[in-house]
Formats: sequence, C-alpha cells, structure tokens
Amino acid sequence: MTKLNINGNDIHTELSADTPLLWLLRDELKLTATKFGCGLGQCGACTVHVNGQAVRSCITPIASLSGQTIETMEHVNTELMTALKRQWQVHNVPQCGYCQVGQLMTASSLLNQNQQPSIHEIEQAMSGNICRCGTYGRIKTAILQTAEQLATEIK
Repeated sequence: MTKLNINGNDIHTELSADTPLLWLLRDELKLTATKFGCGLGQCGACTVHVNGQAVRSCITPIASLSGQTIETMEHVNTELMTALKRQWQVHNVPQCGYCQVGQLMTASSLLNQNQQPSIHEIEQAMSGNICRCGTYGRIKTAILQTAEQLATEIK
C-alpha cells in the first residue's frame, strides 16, 4: 500500500508502486484536469506540483512520492494562479486548450520560485511544455505580465 498526500488529503492506494501518478489522479481519484499527452514526460500536459515543483505525472511512479505534497490544478487556487489565468485570457493564450493546465502549473511553479524571471528563464522553465497551437509568444507575455502585475501589487 502506498500513502500519498494529494490536494491536502491523505490517500491510500493498493495500486502497484510503479504506477504513474497520472493514472492514480485520473482513473482512481477522478482528478481529470491533469491531461495525458505523450506518456513520456516530454509534452508537459500532465504537469502537477510535487512540493511546489513542476513534475511530469505520466512518468512519476507513485512509490517515489511517499511523504511529499502533491497538488493538481483542482487544488491550486492561489492569487498567483488567478493572476496567471487572467493574463492567459487577456493574451488569448488558449486555443485548443489541451496543454493549458500543464502550462499554467509550470508557469506558477516558476513564478513561485522566481517572481521576476527574465525571458530566458521563462523560456528555459517552459521549454518542456509543448503547445500544438504554437502560442509560445503569448504564454511568455502572459507570464511576464503576471510577474509585473504581482510585483506592482506587492509594492
């Protein structure tokens, strides 16, 4: 049995220790905001936070997560995420929308660690997230605008 803390709840599962977190989230817990994309950890659609860090849930075995805090989009309801979502809308980032949860989870992890990232730091942090619609420029702008907005509100 594996014990995990997901979205503030202690979860006990009998799934095999090598089961990817994504399948526990989607199939067992019905937390479907986290998407299945490539299954190889290369597209970022399955991104969740583990101890605040962006992690690919499709390649992360549940056994490796014991004692760690896991958050999905269903639970991340912070001022930062609200600000990011607002800028996503302002800059018309979502097109098909499939990658957006992973994009937002990665962006929020970045801004939690670095409130004033450079373009290079944004590109580096977001490089593992694929957007089939090609809205990368809009994503970068939305992240920069969010950082600027939050910096202004803090002062």
